[in-house]
Amino acid sequence: MPGFRKYAATVAVFASGLYLALLIAVFGVVALLADIQVIADPHAGELAGPIATAAATLLVIGCLLLIALRVPEARQRVAPLTALAIGVGAYLAWALFAGVVFLLGRSDPVGALIFFGGILLGPFAISAGIIAFVIALLYMLVLASRVADRGRPRWPWEDPGDE
Repeated sequence: MPGFRKYAATVAVFASGLYLALLIAVFGVVALLADIQVIADPHAGELAGPIATAAATLLVIGCLLLIALRVPEARQRVAPLTALAIGVGAYLAWALFAGVVFLLGRSDPVGALIFFGGILLGPFAISAGIIAFVIALLYMLVLASRVADRGRPRWPWEDPGDE
C-alpha cells in the first residue's frame, strides 16, 4: 500500500471513530435536553439503538475507506455531493436498521412501519446524517490539503536541500 493510501486509510479509521464518539455524545445531549429516549418504544428492545448506530458507523467507515483506496492522490477533492450522499446514507441506515430490529423483535409489519416512520423523522436519525455529512466533508478536506504535501514543513529561510 503506497504512503498516501496508508495515510488516507488511517485517517478514515480515525474519522470513523470520531463519528461514533460524536454520535454518542450528540445522542446523549439531545436525549437530555429534549427529555426523550433514543429509542422511545419499549417493544423495540435494547439492541435497536446500538445496532442502528453500528450500521451507520460501518457505512461511514466503508465510504471513507472507498474514498481513501479508490481516488488517486492527485484527484483528491472536497466533494460536497459525495459527503451529502454519505450523510443521507447514514441517516437512512440508522433508521432502517432500527426498524429492522423492531420488526425482528415483534414480527408486526404495521407496527414496524409506524416505528420506522417515527424514527425517520426523529432527531436521532437526522443527527446521525448531519454528523456523517460533516465528518465526510472534513475527511475530504484533510485528504485534499495533503495532496501537494511533500516532506516536512519548512521555514522560509530553510534551504530545500538541508536535511
